[in-house]
Amino acid sequence: MESLRIALEIVLPLFLLLAVGYVIRLTGLMNETSVRQVNGVIFKIFLPLLVFLNIYNTDLASSFDSKLLLFTVAGVVLQFVISLCLVILLEHENARRGVMLQGMFRSNFVLFGIPISTALFGDSAAGLAAILIAVIIPLYNGLAVVSLESFNGKKPSFLKILIGIITNPLIISSAIGLLFVAFHITLPSVIYKTVSDLGSIATPLAFVVLGASFSFGEIGSRARPLCLTLGVKLFAYPILFLGLAILLGFRGAPLAVLLTVFGSPIAVSSFTMAQQMGGDDKLAGQLVVFSSLLSVLTIFLFIFALKELAFF
Repeated sequence: MESLRIALEIVLPLFLLLAVGYVIRLTGLMNETSVRQVNGVIFKIFLPLLVFLNIYNTDLASSFDSKLLLFTVAGVVLQFVISLCLVILLEHENARRGVMLQGMFRSNFVLFGIPISTALFGDSAAGLAAILIAVIIPLYNGLAVVSLESFNGKKPSFLKILIGIITNPLIISSAIGLLFVAFHITLPSVIYKTVSDLGSIATPLAFVVLGASFSFGEIGSRARPLCLTLGVKLFAYPILFLGLAILLGFRGAPLAVLLTVFGSPIAVSSFTMAQQMGGDDKLAGQLVVFSSLLSVLTIFLFIFALKELAFF
């Protein structure tokens, strides 16, 4: 029950934010144009500041685990490759292919990784999760740009994809964050507080805007890609990669961190990015909402099973 309480405390506040956004939609305080405009601000300002701050606050030296880092990076890349094959084989609409692809491999690790790991194993797990944030977030964002640029209805261009990655605000903020950490650059307290305050807006505002964009009437037309993506993301991949991790000897805190990498719901920023880059943003929004809802159950089941089998 403690595991379920932890999951509920993390996920339920996000659904309250979605509900606020949906009420805003019903009252007409935001229309489709204003939603897109606010999403642009989130994507270009607030989310990049949040990503920068997460990396800036990471202590690379004290929590470095090369085996964990190598497994996680290899796992995310393998997820991407498998997912690419699946969407090419099973989906024919390009706007949905890119969204499904990033939905299958991209998790909300920033939001879920540290809280769940800390709740299970304390500061030792939190340090491991923080280290992975500095590496996984740039990797997620780079692959997400590749996903959406490759299926935007135009002929794929390596140069355009490369430019899309280099100029992506989340990639730029990740690179700046890594430079600050690598060269031990310290922000003045006034600047840090300003960046922190602005970055803290990103997640709640992104969920409110997501709620304002959501339409229950459009679920039926997207039921197949929705179910396929959620099945792969929340069930198939966690079972596959946690099973591989156990076979390779991961236990305790590192295994808990891997659970949050491969078992967390789809990142809310995937909706924002899909809307900004020509993907099916309605499908992206539904994927975020339903993966967050279902993850309350799936994360609880995985934690319960791993505890019962004495891997935690």
